[in-house]
Amino acid sequence: MNDHATGPVATEMTRRLEATLEPTHLAVHNDSDQHVGHAGHDGSGESHFTVVIESPRFEGLNRVQRQRLVYQALGALMDRQIHALRIKATAPGER
Repeated sequence: MNDHATGPVATEMTRRLEATLEPTHLAVHNDSDQHVGHAGHDGSGESHFTVVIESPRFEGLNRVQRQRLVYQALGALMDRQIHALRIKATAPGER
């Protein structure tokens, strides 16, 4: 099941995460409207995100290792388009 934000950055995030981590659940939420006027809000409407992702690739990994896999999957988006990212990464069967 996937729940996607629809802008170009969110769409590319979804594409990269699906291709790399093969999630069983993925939700990309655009939180940018909550940060208008804050540092890092670039006016594009796509700078702050929350990713909720479940993937078998996370089994046996700790929180930091899971977050590193997400950052690696997103690659250069983290350097240019994404200012802030909240991640909830779980393996199947975890809450």
